Amino acid sequence: MLDPAADHFNQWTYMVIWIILFAVMLLFVPFYKKSQRKPSSAYLAFIIALALEMFGVPLSMYVITWLIGTTLPDGVLYGHTLQPWIGHWGMYIGTVLMLIGVALVMVGWRVIHKRFWSKEEGEGELVSDGIYGYIRHPQYTGFMLITLGMILDWATLPLLIMWPILVVVYYRLARMEERGMLAQFGSAYETYRANTGMFLPKLLRRPSTAPVAHKAEAR
Repeated sequence: MLDPAADHFNQWTYMVIWIILFAVMLLFVPFYKKSQRKPSSAYLAFIIALALEMFGVPLSMYVITWLIGTTLPDGVLYGHTLQPWIGHWGMYIGTVLMLIGVALVMVGWRVIHKRFWSKEEGEGELVSDGIYGYIRHPQYTGFMLITLGMILDWATLPLLIMWPILVVVYYRLARMEERGMLAQFGSAYETYRANTGMFLPKLLRRPSTAPVAHKAEAR
């Protein structure tokens, strides 16, 4: 039985609700940093592109059918993408990834805001416990999981093009922030970085003692 994806379209109120719902995640990143503006804009563009095609107009379907001159089966680059092969499991898996992503964004924000972002320059501590004891950028991992989950549920041409770009943008931002942290915390951050993964936990970690608070090194 085909998925009635056409029922999703021309529902502009749902489109606005979807955009607002996932745009709220941007409140958990430090807007006072100019470096966050480009990744935040890329994430927001991703959300808007998905919402437009999920609840508004299936542009990807129109483009492809115009190019190849045929009618796409339900679920091919519009509708629940994996529906023809695994039913709604694409939606279920995507939802799980999105929930994990939201959790990472919020948990990461709670810790880093309390102990680093909210402090005056030079007074914040190096957070190396909790979720930060496993990955250095849980919030960026969260945003990538949220958007990947959306693709598994409802892939479109813009999303397939934008997601790799989004990953590159967050990778470059993470590298830039790590250079700043290395300059601020010196050898303490270097040791921390060697024991953790950037976006995913490291399989092999060096033995370490209980986490301690590291202040910025005197310069």
